Amino acid sequence: MTTPTLSIPGLEDVYDTLATAIDKAGADKAQLFLVKLALLNANALGSPEQFQQHVQVALKSL
Repeated sequence: MTTPTLSIPGLEDVYDTLATAIDKAGADKAQLFLVKLALLNANALGSPEQFQQHVQVALKSL
């Protein structure tokens, strides 16, 4: 089974949506928004192990 991926334009759309939402949430609520978004996406993903892998990849080179 292959994992679906986004095209570059799709990733750009996601980035724009995320940036706009972070701005809309405001600096005082941005962290809460990102946690809620991560939990919603983890639920949609349906795999705690895959979510943990994503977290580790996102932490690299910060």
